Amino acid sequence: MIVRRISLADQAEWLRLRLALWPPASAAEHRAEMAEQLADENLFAVFVAERGNGQLSGFLEASLRRYADGCSTSPVGYIEGWYVDDEVRRQGVGGQLVKAAEHWALARGCQEMASDCEIDNEVSLKVHLAVGYAEVERLIHFQKSLLP
Repeated sequence: MIVRRISLADQAEWLRLRLALWPPASAAEHRAEMAEQLADENLFAVFVAERGNGQLSGFLEASLRRYADGCSTSPVGYIEGWYVDDEVRRQGVGGQLVKAAEHWALARGCQEMASDCEIDNEVSLKVHLAVGYAEVERLIHFQKSLLP
């Protein structure tokens, strides 16, 4: 398995993986976010796992944030999105993607790496714990429309 930074040739596969992770967003919305990440390599990094024949088996999008809940240093490396195709899970692909992102953040002066997941996403919680992340808090966000 080869884990590396994304290339322009990977965009169709990256889009496929993003659509699997975040299906409510449209392809156009994904493309806009992808372009933003590719435009600022100082703030964002995207790592991919090669499957072969131009196909990918997973990706991880990382960023630098000034602050992250549960962290005490700045900047903080942050896992913004992380996905591995079902048929290659539990084979170390996700862990290798995380290691690549951690090395990237460390090289940019980060002392901590952070991430999040939805409160009911047990798979993501278990995977984060399996690669060495500790749960630091739980948070429920609220919203109320002010329009009639």
